[in-house]
Amino acid sequence: MKNVLKFILFVAMLGGIAGMSYGQDDNNDAHNITITIPEVALLDIEPAGSNTITLGPTAPTEAGDPLDFSASTNNTLWMNYSSIIGSTTEPSRDVTVAITTGTVPGGMTLKVVAANDAGNGAGNVGTPTSEVTLSSTAQNIVTGVKSCYTGDGTNNGHQLTYTLSLTAPANYGDLDFDDATTLTVTYTLSDN
Repeated sequence: MKNVLKFILFVAMLGGIAGMSYGQDDNNDAHNITITIPEVALLDIEPAGSNTITLGPTAPTEAGDPLDFSASTNNTLWMNYSSIIGSTTEPSRDVTVAITTGTVPGGMTLKVVAANDAGNGAGNVGTPTSEVTLSSTAQNIVTGVKSCYTGDGTNNGHQLTYTLSLTAPANYGDLDFDDATTLTVTYTLSDN
């Protein structure tokens, strides 16, 4: 009987050990984590709410003198953007600029240039092009925008400098004060 009890105890221990071995196979599990990265393409002109500028030549104070265009510049606006690209589907973006409402009065030329990024953001910001003569045709003003942000508000992103000038002295006769107008200039961050 003593041997039978030892045998039963031995079998019970083996069953317990076997159960423990089997239980160890169930002491871990795994699951998947899906990581998403949103596509981002945002652009604005700062300062928000007060980004209307006025340009125009100064009237002469002496008979026989022309209009003075030397003070017809403005650099108070800043272009900010945020961008997350897709390296295979949208490897970079460009910023274009165009006059979308109105036309520049006869005899005058309106130009804009974007300065280099102020450096207050991070990532791969775009590269400004040379000065753009504004028209209704969209033209690149910044190229090669990748995943980046410029910072928000004035003194962040690209400072914009507008210049209004007489097209050429021969065009002075085209000037007409009835042609004073308000233009809408639109900047667009778009995929390449």
